[in-house]
Amino acid sequence: MAVVFPPPLLRFAPLYQERVWGGRGLEEILHRALPPKKIFGESWEIVDRPEAQSLVEGGPWSGRTLRDLLERDASVVMGPHWEPARHFPILVKWLDARDRMSLQVHPPAAVAASLGGEPKTENWYIAEAAPGAAVLAGLRPGVTRAQFEAALRSHQLEPLVHRILVHKGDSIFVPSGRLHAIDAGNVILEIQQNSDTTYRVYDWGRVGLDGQPRQLHIEQSLKSINFADAEPAPITPSPEATVLADSPSFRLRRVPLATGQTLAFAAGGQPRILSVVEGALATDDPVHPKLERGANALIPFATSVRLRAQVASVVLVTENFSGS
Repeated sequence: MAVVFPPPLLRFAPLYQERVWGGRGLEEILHRALPPKKIFGESWEIVDRPEAQSLVEGGPWSGRTLRDLLERDASVVMGPHWEPARHFPILVKWLDARDRMSLQVHPPAAVAASLGGEPKTENWYIAEAAPGAAVLAGLRPGVTRAQFEAALRSHQLEPLVHRILVHKGDSIFVPSGRLHAIDAGNVILEIQQNSDTTYRVYDWGRVGLDGQPRQLHIEQSLKSINFADAEPAPITPSPEATVLADSPSFRLRRVPLATGQTLAFAAGGQPRILSVVEGALATDDPVHPKLERGANALIPFATSVRLRAQVASVVLVTENFSGS
């Protein structure tokens, strides 16, 4: 049987997740057709997990899961050294925070297994921010674990956490162990390790969609928080291409393109993820000839693609996640 090669770009059907802090901003800002009468905090754009699988949209592989692609065509998608049983290492999400998220932490690799979780390093790209919008990331200088525990008991945590006013185009790296929360008024593209382990240390007295207080993970959080992590700073927009994150799990680059400027990737280097956070791109892919704002696409290892900015655009390129 002849091998069916994918088109230059793989697009996937979004998986929308209801969240108590969500809304319908993805409908307004990214022009998504959301299911009616519900609020959504997350859209999982590319995911390979037991509880959630991305489905290919369009082309000869349409309808196949990402897991199936890796099991049957790993060398084409990820390169010749990829083990088919290994899960896709990146999870791409859009986040719509209409309300403040919980104060939380993801466990570092050194403690994750002992806590029954998975490490998660991530990066937030602020696609839209309401006036005065902010995020919480890291601690104020000098905050100790003892002070933190006392503030937790007295429900006075917020003064100990570093608050960052954010604007459209800002980017914030969130390594495992960094205490964090996203405040209301942000629409964010999150690039993260393939993990769904989140420990909530505080939830502002809120109840969940079922009307009950959401579960907290105090012991796990205290073992995961890096108490030496104080006042991290965002990366602000630049007219030049910029590395936003460079970790052992992935590298993320911001690439601004003027109208008519091109961006090309050759086959055989490595797989990459393209995320259009501003503007629109024409492609040489007959299945997906245009990528508009909000689009996330996987460029397989074995394919090449050329893109041209139809208007001034900004593309995020996620790479160095395949180990090849």
